[in-house]
Amino acid sequence: MNILVLNAGSSSLKFQLIATDLERMKQSADERLCRGLIEWAGNEAILTLQSPKGPKQKRTAPLSDAVAALEYILHWIDGSGVMENQAAPDIHAVGHRVVHGGELFAESTLITDEVLKGIEECIDLAPLHNPTNIRGIQASRRVFGPDVPQVAVFDTAFHQTIPEYAYLYALPYHLYRRHHIRRYGFHGTSHRFVSERYRDLRELTIEQTNVITLHLGNGCSAAAIRGGRSVDTSMGMTPLEGLIMGTRSGDIDPAIVNVMATKEGLSTHDVEAVLNTQSGLLGISGLTNDMRVLQREVKDHQDRRARLAIEMFCYRARKYVGAFLACMGGADAIVFTGGIGENSPEIREQICSGLEWAGLKLDRNRNQQSGAFEGRISTNDSKLHAFVIPTDEELLIARDTVRCVAGARPASNQEAA
Repeated sequence: MNILVLNAGSSSLKFQLIATDLERMKQSADERLCRGLIEWAGNEAILTLQSPKGPKQKRTAPLSDAVAALEYILHWIDGSGVMENQAAPDIHAVGHRVVHGGELFAESTLITDEVLKGIEECIDLAPLHNPTNIRGIQASRRVFGPDVPQVAVFDTAFHQTIPEYAYLYALPYHLYRRHHIRRYGFHGTSHRFVSERYRDLRELTIEQTNVITLHLGNGCSAAAIRGGRSVDTSMGMTPLEGLIMGTRSGDIDPAIVNVMATKEGLSTHDVEAVLNTQSGLLGISGLTNDMRVLQREVKDHQDRRARLAIEMFCYRARKYVGAFLACMGGADAIVFTGGIGENSPEIREQICSGLEWAGLKLDRNRNQQSGAFEGRISTNDSKLHAFVIPTDEELLIARDTVRCVAGARPASNQEAA
């Protein structure tokens, strides 16, 4: 099956065309046919398109909305030779990344009118993301019609197995009942992908999969995965809670919100914007949210605040690992993923430093690899291992789309049920 994977944002549309089916999944023989990004700047769209047969293309086009963008994508696929031996554009199903499924959706789901209504009911939980995801779904339904199945893959679904004592906040209980205030967690597609990939690499059953996954990029989160299921995660009701990120503060004393509002003359909305867009690595360093730039500043100029930002980033991640080890009663491995997790040996080493008490011994030669590297970076005799596994959320969305169309449950839920 040829699956078109769509990630609709407020001013962008990412896509990837992946050929996969139940048999290809077993053999890890999935094929990426093409990918691209459409970004809107006023009435003009900037397109970045790439197929395996040619170099990356950059162009502009007057695309007014997602419907026009999808029609352009289909026309490009038709003329690019991506599917030259097939009826073009032969797309069998569409998989959509949807940020928030609330408590309504615990797994990937075929999109019906009822499901679309449920996604709309979750808009209050993700007001910046769900509306754009819905527009992407509606555009796709208009372009492809009723005969092409559409599937929603939720960022929050993987964390719906977190127990009540871990997802509730110590607030008056009626606030949860009335307003659904609780921990939801995010990056679930990434955490699930790397935990399943770890299981494949180690040839384990789902019940034997006990890991802590660290998704470290501009957005960062940790997940405690016991028996293949998420039992805790660092992000909360919103992606603001937890680890220090590129521009997000992560955990703070809640009273700081009132202090900032009073001292700086800000509204609560303004304070939230500061915590989301001006904090984290950017706020601490005063320079940038790019970890690579911060590392160069430390190396070349011994910049004190850049060093402090890195130290705080690694300390918070190590702190969460320690907490999750305690809550899980131990784990077999820590798995690094995301742009920083996959590409920065120095950050991995700094996070792992101090975890020797848990039995983690880093192999520095293995750890120096980065980029497309996948594998173990701890010594063979470590009690607690460390792995690097590149994430591939689009592939997981494509696979889940195939499973939903075939009537099978997603793998992580299927075996654990």
